[in-house]
Amino acid sequence: MTLLIWRGDLNTGIDVIDAQHKRIVEMINQLHTAQMSRSRAQVGEVLEELVDYTLSHFAFEEELLEQAGYPFSSAHKRVHKIFTRRVDEYRMRFRAGEDVADELKSLLSRWLFNHISNDDKAYVETVKNYLNKFVREHEEGGWLSRTMHRFFG
Repeated sequence: MTLLIWRGDLNTGIDVIDAQHKRIVEMINQLHTAQMSRSRAQVGEVLEELVDYTLSHFAFEEELLEQAGYPFSSAHKRVHKIFTRRVDEYRMRFRAGEDVADELKSLLSRWLFNHISNDDKAYVETVKNYLNKFVREHEEGGWLSRTMHRFFG
């Protein structure tokens, strides 16, 4: 597998989500680099960090979808849960001594790009509307606006 390259068509237009997705791609590439170093310990460290970061991304995204009132947030969460189980199986196999790096990199890259292109793109309008409303409400004298003004003029 060659290193993954972020494509502009993967951008959702939601900066925080795009930054998290890009970070996952970087970490998949770090897994590849660690594997090339032939250091099982390094592969293990990157693998753990990658899995943990992906899980925290899922939690963030799921909370955002619920807050935004995305009507398919439960289904989106189920997709994450199924994927999480698959990744956990790879983690357990690795911990048991098996070399799963190639399989895991392949799964992660295919799944991530497909998930972003399909499942994540489906919620973009709902989340953008929610975030825009949130910003408007707080620019019009909400606590964040007042606090920022108090501290920073």
